[in-house]
Amino acid sequence: MTKAGDYLELVRAPAVLTVLGDSVAGGAAAGRPLAGRRLWMPLASAFLYAGGMALNDYADRDIDARERPQRPIPSGRVSPRNALAAASALTAAGLGLCAAAGGRNSLAVGIPLAVSIWTYDLVTKEHAMAGSVSMGACRALDVLMGAGAGHVRPALGAAGIMGGHTVAVTFLSRGEVDGTDAATASGVAAATGLLAASLVAGSAGPPTRTLAAIAAAAAYALRCGPAQIRAARDPAAVNALNATKAGIRAMVPLQAALAVRHGDPVGAGALLGVDILGRIIRSRPGGRKVSES
Repeated sequence: MTKAGDYLELVRAPAVLTVLGDSVAGGAAAGRPLAGRRLWMPLASAFLYAGGMALNDYADRDIDARERPQRPIPSGRVSPRNALAAASALTAAGLGLCAAAGGRNSLAVGIPLAVSIWTYDLVTKEHAMAGSVSMGACRALDVLMGAGAGHVRPALGAAGIMGGHTVAVTFLSRGEVDGTDAATASGVAAATGLLAASLVAGSAGPPTRTLAAIAAAAAYALRCGPAQIRAARDPAAVNALNATKAGIRAMVPLQAALAVRHGDPVGAGALLGVDILGRIIRSRPGGRKVSES
């Protein structure tokens, strides 16, 4: 009998925390900090992300049978049919929450986001370039969903930064099983440095905001940069996997940096809480360890 923990593993539950801040960053960039019913927007992102993770394992079930037999589907703990049903239900719930939170303006971005997620998992994922760009587009659209269709333009920069980081992490994640190469890992580390610099260069306002943006950008770079540099020096699979995990976890401080950059300290503070929660979950001494990548 399938247990709740098996489904949490299927959807990479700890990694879901890394998507909550996309709409916070998008709303801040558009001058629309989340408030009122729009506070449901991060939950919409979480459901869409979880649906994509379930669909990812459904699409990868044959590959996982060879490379990751401990995953829920190849181990027999979740059937392919149930995984597909979970992906469909979570996607529908995510779109419903998107409509409830932002109405037509948000749904106008949410629907292309859902289509992009399913396209990545079922069509483009097998191709290195197309798959990485497709995944980056998913993350960028999630940021824009927080802004809403009528406020996309001012949020394009934030969407580009989140999308760029996601493209880099996705490229690196392809080396989790067989190892990466020094050029790929070095390029990803360089991209992290450029993105951190862009966060500072694009900040404006009082000196306190600039200092906060510098601190937030540094926190982002320090979260994932060292692991990426280690992978560049030794591109073995274990280093590529650790760098991928670091890149996923770094998305929360990156979102917080974007919120700070666009004058939303409340949103940034909330994301700090999300980051602390993620650390607590990962540091639990007992219980099942759930993959984030």
